[in-house]
Amino acid sequence: MLFGKTILVTGVSSGIGARTAELALQMGADVIGVDRRKPAGVMGSFIEADLSSQAAVEALVARLPQRIDALANVAGVSGNTGAALTLAVNFYGLRALTEAVAPRLREGGAVVNVASIAGFGWRANLERAKDLAGVQGFPDVATLVREFGIPDGLGYPVSKEALLLWTFRAAHMPLFRARGIRVNAVSPGPVETPILQEFRAVLGDARVESDIARVGRAGTAPDIAPAILFLCSDGARWINGVNLPVDGGLEASVAAEAMGF
Repeated sequence: MLFGKTILVTGVSSGIGARTAELALQMGADVIGVDRRKPAGVMGSFIEADLSSQAAVEALVARLPQRIDALANVAGVSGNTGAALTLAVNFYGLRALTEAVAPRLREGGAVVNVASIAGFGWRANLERAKDLAGVQGFPDVATLVREFGIPDGLGYPVSKEALLLWTFRAAHMPLFRARGIRVNAVSPGPVETPILQEFRAVLGDARVESDIARVGRAGTAPDIAPAILFLCSDGARWINGVNLPVDGGLEASVAAEAMGF
């Protein structure tokens, strides 16, 4: 389902992004990898770039080919660098890249955003998520964080809440819908990646251990990558505007507890 397709994968130097790129290559895709640092292994073609500003995104897009079949937005930061940078990379940079790449995505192509179980609270925080997702362009994120009163410890979940809400919206935006481009999200739970320790520092050991205990183990990058690539493939051609939890049942457990059943 991926043979001959060109897939742009961000965050390819480690963790979920590295495994997604590796598996896509094994499945016959051409991979364009993007990261702030060069991956250790062979990842197809590679572009060194970051997503923390409009200028950085524009410089990256200028180096991309004119036709891409799918975009896998895997790159993200844990939140340990502060709320402003976290929102800039995890949401506004991701959104800017996706909107800039949209005209290069083939008709019927796909966008897959890697969100998180940490974004589960978007319903409870709907107005904030709507306001953040509704900001046009690439804002001055530091000013935005001050205006919304977002502490550094909440930067990561807030970024994922905004990302999930925007994913649902984007699936029906003319920029994507008019050409049959599907926009979906994948939400992992705790995953054994190089930044898991950073998540522990940001979210707290108790939260991480509780989430792991609910499902028996932490996830791994090979657990998540196949779901991302399925949503990139034509096998998911009738799946749009969906958040797919790939978490061993964690979201189901959290939702059942929250709803009292």
